[in-house]
Amino acid sequence: MSEAGGGRGCGSAVPQRAPWNLLATTAALYLVMATSVWTAGAAPMSREEKQKLGNQVLEMFDHAYGNYMEHAYPADELMPLTCRGRVRGQEPSRGDVDDALGKFSLTLIDSLDTLVVLNKTKEFEDAVRKVLRDVNLDNDVVVSVFETNIRVLGGLLGGHSLAIMLKEKGEYMQWYNDELLQMAKQLGYKLLPAFNTTSGLPYPRINLKFGIRKPEARTGTETDTCTACAGTLILEFAALSRFTGATIFEEYARKALDFLWEKRQRSSNLVGVTINIHTGDWVRKDSGVGAGIDSYYEYLLKAYVLLGDDSFLERFNTHYDAIMRYISQPPLLLDVHIHKPMLNARTWMDALLAFFPGLQVLKGDIRPAIETHEMLYQVIKKHNFLPEAFTTDFRVHWAQHPLRPEFAESTYFLYKATGDPYYLEVGKTLIENLNKYARVPCGFAAMKDVRTGSHEDRMDSFFLAEMFKYLYLLFADKEDIIFDIEDYIFTTEAHLLPLWLSTTNQSTSKKNTTSEYIELDDSNFDWTCPNTQILFPNDPLYAQSIREPLKNVVDKSCPRGIIRVEESFRSGAKPPLRARDFMATNPEHLEILKKMGAASSIDAEDGLRFMQEMIELSSQQQKEQQLPPRAVQIVSHPFFGRVVLTAGPAQFGLDLSKHKETRGFVASSKPYNGCSELTNPEAVMGKIALIQRGQCMFAEKARHIQNAGAIGGIVIDDNEGSSSDTAPLFQMAGDGKDTDDIKIPMLFLFSKEGSIILDALREYEEVEVLLSDKAKDRDPDMENEEQPFSESDSQNQSAEPLAPGSQEVDLGDHESPEDSSLDSPPESSPAAAADEAADVSPSEQNSDPLENHEPPSLDGECTDLDNQLQEQSETEEDSNPNVSWGKKDQPIDSILADWNEDIEAFEMMEKDEL
Repeated sequence: MSEAGGGRGCGSAVPQRAPWNLLATTAALYLVMATSVWTAGAAPMSREEKQKLGNQVLEMFDHAYGNYMEHAYPADELMPLTCRGRVRGQEPSRGDVDDALGKFSLTLIDSLDTLVVLNKTKEFEDAVRKVLRDVNLDNDVVVSVFETNIRVLGGLLGGHSLAIMLKEKGEYMQWYNDELLQMAKQLGYKLLPAFNTTSGLPYPRINLKFGIRKPEARTGTETDTCTACAGTLILEFAALSRFTGATIFEEYARKALDFLWEKRQRSSNLVGVTINIHTGDWVRKDSGVGAGIDSYYEYLLKAYVLLGDDSFLERFNTHYDAIMRYISQPPLLLDVHIHKPMLNARTWMDALLAFFPGLQVLKGDIRPAIETHEMLYQVIKKHNFLPEAFTTDFRVHWAQHPLRPEFAESTYFLYKATGDPYYLEVGKTLIENLNKYARVPCGFAAMKDVRTGSHEDRMDSFFLAEMFKYLYLLFADKEDIIFDIEDYIFTTEAHLLPLWLSTTNQSTSKKNTTSEYIELDDSNFDWTCPNTQILFPNDPLYAQSIREPLKNVVDKSCPRGIIRVEESFRSGAKPPLRARDFMATNPEHLEILKKMGAASSIDAEDGLRFMQEMIELSSQQQKEQQLPPRAVQIVSHPFFGRVVLTAGPAQFGLDLSKHKETRGFVASSKPYNGCSELTNPEAVMGKIALIQRGQCMFAEKARHIQNAGAIGGIVIDDNEGSSSDTAPLFQMAGDGKDTDDIKIPMLFLFSKEGSIILDALREYEEVEVLLSDKAKDRDPDMENEEQPFSESDSQNQSAEPLAPGSQEVDLGDHESPEDSSLDSPPESSPAAAADEAADVSPSEQNSDPLENHEPPSLDGECTDLDNQLQEQSETEEDSNPNVSWGKKDQPIDSILADWNEDIEAFEMMEKDEL
């Protein structure tokens, strides 16, 4: 989601107002990427090691791309756990995620220019021929305008850009005659009907065959779109216009950007997350730099670089000033309200903001880029990957990780800007984690839950389009790349567009006029076109000095709310009422609630903060009614621990979070439903029994297999096609009786995950699994063994380590109870059918948010600080004669009733999906 580096200096730190030519365009914002190689406290990495890591990236790409071509093509994406292609309509719907799939071989198109960057020119030529021969863009399918633009249109344009470059070199693509560009133009015209709105903002979806609004189109009734969805079109659409001479594409994209700029909140200069495409009213009024807004800011800056229109830079700088004023709370980036930007809109951050340090590098604002990147790296070191969302005290909020590339992107650009070998070590960690935790026999699988290490049957196209590109460029020297990467700009999907487009087929339409542009302090432009002689101080430890205070920010962090309370004490103010301390029977608390929003602006802010905390507290209490997910890890040949399945826990039997994991070979029980005494006890003795769901209680099944000598049980859903990808976590409850007699662990697998084990059992006869609360580290050495473990080697080894010589894992130390109580983001599909409704604990329990709740205590200094503040509060109340609290008759319900509108807004934010 950022841009390639290089370029020359400019004469002034203030943006030029004169017309731009090619040199000015390539120079602007690019000198920050010049080769300012210096060392910041880390030992330089040898060229041999860099080459070794680069070759490792090439091998990893071959593993992902090769398995896609072998098992999935011409489908849009690979399902790496089941080794087949994902075809829209043939798999259970995943909601909006599937809108990227259009039956147009998405992964192949998205990977085209990656092949050239990785010097796989022959494979690129073959891939282009396949696209021209096989891909159909006239399918009756509803797709996301945003995703189709950045992945497919961008992929075709990136492929065309490098195809003509190779043709000019004279060795490859000599037959090429702009065929990819013609496909891109065809697709561009198919997307244009989406812009048929009064505002010029596009509809979020379109039917590739029938367009918008027609009955057969099955779309065109939407009213809202996200800011990034409407504001991330200008690079691809302008490039299409510049390549073809058809100005209509650039004009439509400019109009959408103009409308978003006009609708910004004028006092804060921030934009919201979602907007009504007909009226221009903000629907979601929270603002940040992550999901829903991210690439809007990115494209303002890059449109200035590619198109030479300095009004785009003026807009970007105006927004950037607001971001640094309100959203940036180093090293955090927290969403705020656009109308009340001093109020945080949530207490967690999403993974997509990891692109922002890279964008700050292009801006030339290096220090906050280093700070935020280091904070994100510390989160990754704790969880192996960046969770989809995490709290301000760095606990998991949403546990998924779909192998997003944004952190790798920022790592690459920070290395280009600083030359600091520290970032090479960061990239090495990313490579190791991908191979260790995400690699499976048929590719790389997304993480279903970073806490358990379980996988999702998903390998998104952006993984090949971006991740391998940035990692390879991180370790590559200039001579390792067959063209000059600095002659191109990266789109948000890392597709390459040539900078010479800035002087080609320029639109004759009037350029943007930034109305009511507010002149900012000159310091806002200080680093727009930086001078590298002063960009970095002479101190070679500059970057390290910025990172050092953040080394322990994840492990030794206090929630920011407590820090702010401490600051308020120092100023002599009374601490605000916290949701976790509220008691409905306390008249003083009721009086404080009554004052909130009425007495002063400070009271109003306290009221909004209290409501947000109350809603999050209520949500956390509901989540704590659930047990966290468990993991089933296949450790036998040929899986060797690389396939990890998300499993639902049981509210009875051995608690895997408190005891050692259970390891053993699996065997099917007879009868398969496990509802009566087993007829094959010798087959399940000392093994983990496979049982089908249905016809009796879960606890009854557990007792039958336990009596037969099984060391554990896996219940497989009888609802064919059910999957953890689309259904919420399922947990098995007891039978209403005492279940203390059940001593073995019991886990639940949906049909899709269960079929992976059953298929393996049919093919390999002996399948060994590990039942745990978190997957164990894979041992690469095991893959070199010619023979799998024999069944006898595994008998009664319920706690034996996965690999010889490895340390026994104390699973209780891996995750704190606070982590375990937080779930993944809400899923789009309904819950699995509950034919055993009496046996299943509800996914959400109704709990009273006004009950006195005992929060998890904080470690170390945080706990001391909390106690200190409480004591100080009591002392202050006793010593202040002006404080008088009287009992009020107004009930709590009437007070809370006044807040319904704000509460609904907070709940809508909480339910928002990435």
